[in-house]
Amino acid sequence: MACVIADNILPMSDNFKLDLPQRPRRLRRNATIRAMLEETILRPADFIAPLFVIDGKGEPEPVKSMPGVSRLNIRDLVKECRALHKLGVPAVALFPKLDAKFKNAEGSKALDEDGLILRAVRAVKKAVPELMITTDVALDPFTTHGHDGVLTAAKDDVDNDRTVGILCDMAVLHAQAGVDIVAPSDMMDGRIGAIRESLDDEDFENTGIMAYSAKFNSAYYGPFRDAVGSAKAAGTNVLSKATYQLNPANRREAMGEATLDLEEGADIIMVKPAGTYLDIIREIRDFSDKPVAAYQVSGEYSQIHAAAKLGWLDYDKVRHESLLAIKRAGADLILTYFAKEMAKLLK
Repeated sequence: MACVIADNILPMSDNFKLDLPQRPRRLRRNATIRAMLEETILRPADFIAPLFVIDGKGEPEPVKSMPGVSRLNIRDLVKECRALHKLGVPAVALFPKLDAKFKNAEGSKALDEDGLILRAVRAVKKAVPELMITTDVALDPFTTHGHDGVLTAAKDDVDNDRTVGILCDMAVLHAQAGVDIVAPSDMMDGRIGAIRESLDDEDFENTGIMAYSAKFNSAYYGPFRDAVGSAKAAGTNVLSKATYQLNPANRREAMGEATLDLEEGADIIMVKPAGTYLDIIREIRDFSDKPVAAYQVSGEYSQIHAAAKLGWLDYDKVRHESLLAIKRAGADLILTYFAKEMAKLLK
């Protein structure tokens, strides 16, 4: 029915008043009350900073696909760790970038007792003993083929059990160097239980395990592979990482992997990537009382930079919102390349 308004009569809307018992906007009406009632709060202590280390004494090497991120020699790595610690970031995750001449099909350098990553761990622990260090336990930075383990004789599969044996030795070496938490990212069957047993047998029962339990075969890893030098060898023509990393379509399978890792002794469960798998973070959070970590991966970081550079997004606001979403979904710890920037703002 049409409403006819005479010149001397006020529109009905000018006098309209709802009789509402609840007005949620009362609690959003100014900045003070919004801050008082904020449910999810980011802190520097929420973050783990991933850092890339290289050998030698050269200048930092910028990672072209990751603005603001560089590979650091051990001396500069120590400086960066000191700075992060002063800002309140409690932990770093270290990843080595080896010269191609040190790589082979077996990833032998992973078990070098004087290898790059172990020297880096010792240097950081000596300089900043309070800083927690976690290290990647997988073979992809060390292999010429770019897979997370050694291949079968036919080169048509990753040899699960032989790879797990190598990872156990690798984890013990890392613990001996001073690593606080080893982080197996390989997605081999049974590796958490085997690593836990190996650490305990060598009297490293206090070394934690952060399991990459829900690591998906994601397209968001590209810039990271540039950073560690495995981009050109990320798989072979006949073998895909989909044979061990999770199908992005599968939620139940991810929960099954998390359940197995918890049963085998994982101390922390990780979801990777974070932003596109918030549902998995929430489900694992609801399922288990163990701490949940989430890795905001290189592709997530780089796409925010790229869109902001084009003027399509507000960099500061989107950076903050992306991390807030990960914590709101249930992550206790967030691995993010924004750790230092955010810690400066939050501190």
